[in-house]
Amino acid sequence: MLKFENGKAIPLWGEEPPFAKGNEPGKDIPTITLYTPPQWKRYDKAVVIFPGGAYCFCAPHEGQGYAEYLAANGIWAFVVNYRVAPNYAHPVPLNDAARGVRCVRLAAKELGFDPDKVGVMGSSAGGHLAGHISTCFDSPQIVYGKDETEKVSSRPSFSILCYPVISGVSTKRHLGSFLNLLGTKTPSEEDLKKLSLELLVNEKTPKAFLWHTFGDKGVPLENSLLYAEKLREHEIPFALHIYERGGHGMGLNNGHPWGQECLFWLSMI
Repeated sequence: MLKFENGKAIPLWGEEPPFAKGNEPGKDIPTITLYTPPQWKRYDKAVVIFPGGAYCFCAPHEGQGYAEYLAANGIWAFVVNYRVAPNYAHPVPLNDAARGVRCVRLAAKELGFDPDKVGVMGSSAGGHLAGHISTCFDSPQIVYGKDETEKVSSRPSFSILCYPVISGVSTKRHLGSFLNLLGTKTPSEEDLKKLSLELLVNEKTPKAFLWHTFGDKGVPLENSLLYAEKLREHEIPFALHIYERGGHGMGLNNGHPWGQECLFWLSMI
């Protein structure tokens, strides 16, 4: 089991990560960082955060920024800086995401939150990764090691998807994220379908909080609508917020109301 220390990034894998191509920090070694809530204000939920960045980098304001906000409001937060292009492609990010969920769930008893209330959160491409592990947590492409961390479930209890990349086949797609994720400039339609989350939602997919803006020119709001539509078809609860103003990559945006609305949604879990 990983030994977490508040604010300290530690290697996500206790041994050499699967699919490793080297051992360079920041490139080959994914990390996870705990942000601890104040002792006087700790709830029973934890969120594993995957920053956005088109699957080619991890944006700090969508990682540490979110984590500090959640922790200040009583939610245990963990930021996973997963491996990205050009060095890594699918299924590496999915494996890092699954490992993150397992590590946090295993630490629940020691840290003091409910292992059945471990969710995921992501923005843009990080939202795709959060949705990917929510729909494909039992994928045969996920590698399991031999330590005790591998004996718990990779299924998130809920997901928070912020202006997420969802579809690789829709005309409203963000193609760059999928090119990076697949590691090619000429992906096949079949490969794009396999990574399109609206086609992967199933009866085991967890409930979700989604938000987007009308003015998002990077990842059109139709991506959130597609995911919500499929959740509805499978009778999976969700909250969907579409805001009139704002662009892509907003993060918390100096007190945008989505943050408080997300906290309210979390309070009901």
